Amino acid sequence: MIEESPSAIHAVVEQFVREELSHENAHIAGAVWSMLDAGGKRLRPRITLLAGRVVNPAAPDDPVLASYMELIHVATLIHDDVLDNADVRRGRESTNHAYGNRFSVLAGDYLFSWVFKKITLGYASPIPTILAAMLAEICNGEVKQLRAAGDLAMTADRYLEIIGKKTAELFGSCAEVGALNALLHGGRSAGTALRDDEHVRALREYGRLFGLAFQIRDDLFDAIADEAQLGKPAGTDLREKKMTLPVIYALETGGAGARERVEALFAYDDAGSPAARPALERVAEMLRADAVVSRTRRAIAELTQASEAALRDLPASSSRDELARLARSLSEFSS
Repeated sequence: MIEESPSAIHAVVEQFVREELSHENAHIAGAVWSMLDAGGKRLRPRITLLAGRVVNPAAPDDPVLASYMELIHVATLIHDDVLDNADVRRGRESTNHAYGNRFSVLAGDYLFSWVFKKITLGYASPIPTILAAMLAEICNGEVKQLRAAGDLAMTADRYLEIIGKKTAELFGSCAEVGALNALLHGGRSAGTALRDDEHVRALREYGRLFGLAFQIRDDLFDAIADEAQLGKPAGTDLREKKMTLPVIYALETGGAGARERVEALFAYDDAGSPAARPALERVAEMLRADAVVSRTRRAIAELTQASEAALRDLPASSSRDELARLARSLSEFSS
């Protein structure tokens, strides 16, 4: 059985990239490895493995499926850095900065295609269908977020819809396919009806709620943490004019003055330019206010509690306990 610690998962994914992906495209494998080597908590493959153990402890761990889920995440990060024109990721040079946008777009596309080819060949229904639908939802969410940039009329509900697609969908799918794969190993019949299993549904809901909390936490960190904690420049969301939950809450509680600050920043064509720096600092100061931070933290806590609650009817096990612990860790605000 594979340990679920980040270092153990890292070793598994590293071996997979070196032995599988590098044989088919060494250039892209090098770019992927550079991003993997920068670190990360490997939450998505951990959730995939733990969900499988919860529903069928007798099933063997599937490090290949777990690796695929991490590589899907890596592909989204490569594309995100192109969209955000990022220079740094996890404290290191981003893929687009190191290799250029053209290579990065193609590398992300290739990685998506390669993973889905492998999944289609190696896994029974409904796993390929779920992951294909997941990718469509991630792209849908990214487009919705892009179109909502600078929209001061954004509501919390619309924000949750967007992050539900661009972030939570992947976490939910990790838990769901991990559970389905373990059930298939246990002799259950393949097909879409397997998604109706009560344990599978509970784990997908856990992953979805976990993903919502994770993204809100990430957005809060972008507003209140420094570059050393983030591993990338702070205030990236403001520079991209993203309407995150802290911004929405600040607008709701700060009155006309808050709106004027945000409007002044978003009036710049490039909100990350040196000329926009004073306006950005005024908005950042507003987002660090106790009222905004505490309200955002409450939203995270409510979602993590709901994700834990989704696990209650699952069989008691150390794997279920670990999933609950991962959810609680989102409220601890460690970097």
